[in-house]
Amino acid sequence: MAEGRILIIDDEDSIRDYLSMMLEREGYEVSASEDGKKALKLNSKKSYDVVITDIQLPGMSGLDILMTLRESDPTLPVIIITGHASQESAIEALNIGAFYYLLKPVSNEELKQVVRTALEMRRLKDEKNELERALHPTGEREIVGESAGVASVFNLIDRVAKTSSTVLLHGESGTGKELVARAIHARSARADKRFVSINCGALPETLLESELFGHVKGSFTGAIRDKRGLFVVAEGGTFMLDEVSETSTAIQVKLLRVLQEREVVPVGGTKPIGVDVRVIAATNADLEQLIKEGKFRPDLYYRLNVIPISIPPLRERRDDIPLLVEYFLDKFTGGAKRVSDGAMEILASYDWPGNVRELENIIERAIILEDGDEVTAESLNVSIFPERLRKRAQTVSQRELGVSGVTLEELERRYLLQTLEDTGWKKKNAAEILGINPSTLYRKLQRYGMEGGDEEDE
Repeated sequence: MAEGRILIIDDEDSIRDYLSMMLEREGYEVSASEDGKKALKLNSKKSYDVVITDIQLPGMSGLDILMTLRESDPTLPVIIITGHASQESAIEALNIGAFYYLLKPVSNEELKQVVRTALEMRRLKDEKNELERALHPTGEREIVGESAGVASVFNLIDRVAKTSSTVLLHGESGTGKELVARAIHARSARADKRFVSINCGALPETLLESELFGHVKGSFTGAIRDKRGLFVVAEGGTFMLDEVSETSTAIQVKLLRVLQEREVVPVGGTKPIGVDVRVIAATNADLEQLIKEGKFRPDLYYRLNVIPISIPPLRERRDDIPLLVEYFLDKFTGGAKRVSDGAMEILASYDWPGNVRELENIIERAIILEDGDEVTAESLNVSIFPERLRKRAQTVSQRELGVSGVTLEELERRYLLQTLEDTGWKKKNAAEILGINPSTLYRKLQRYGMEGGDEEDE
């Protein structure tokens, strides 16, 4: 029997019940919730191996759930299902770190296969993380790149690490700000102490305040015992404030006090607690513009901006893309797969708005979906790229396949036809082999005028 704990989040009772019964029959331990906040509480009490969530939910959306779960457990596979698909939502979900994106109605066999793959990937990542912790007990991970922009960042890391000065990292989402912060910590005199990180934009103000500064028993409803704040937890080490621009004015005032007085006052408390931590703040926003708009305190900005480090976006360091691709191939497959020249050409041409994180997600997904030992131009899901790159992918695919004058649509039609013939026109079987929903296959067949065959797949 299969093993694994699965959490299903959907506001439709029938879907929750159906998915629960189907996966329980496979041997999985399944919990279900109709509400995102309730689901997150379940996950905090009982760690799950896979989460399956709808996008459109009351209150907290599936994407909000995905972001929160990724912050707390980056290795947790989150499968997004939706009956209202769009290219934008798919791109956003994959950029945030969704493991897979499925359309309703979900094929039973497809979902089972995705869950099996997700559990296997989770197991491999957990094993890899254990190995990394053994090899790098300080938590330092590799920053990949040889471009001038990355070389400049490396130089600043080495110089800054020797000090205890506050650092402000600026870079777009997905550029690797936490990797830089960890590298500074690992090279510093504080390396034997803790590295603590929090995303200031992922929590509501009241919860963020408690997490940062702690609270005393009875200070608010639910405060049943004293709690240490993360500034105290990070004593002697390094504390990273990610997305510091998302903090409220009240939180900013308290952060300023920590930086000035080197002490915190827990929520509901009166006695200050001295702290010795090195603060590294990070943001993808223009703090100077936020100051002009009255949304960020200038005095806090000057306290944070002692040593600024700007991390270049991936589109400004295209020479590093092949190195990053090889790094992720080795990370996910141990070098068992490679990327074709044509696929590399496409990857190197994309602007990567999600930066290195988006590239990592695309490579991971391509590896999972590619049965062979080579990720080709055609095996990349080029539909997520802009029109200009889809056209280039079509040209590259033709070159790799040794054909010319054939459109990508014609190649797809031929592939569908061959798969259907191989399965005796059993559409459900063909859809499973193609890795798409039966409804998606039916739409494609209608578009190509190929609606024959056994409709019921009996």
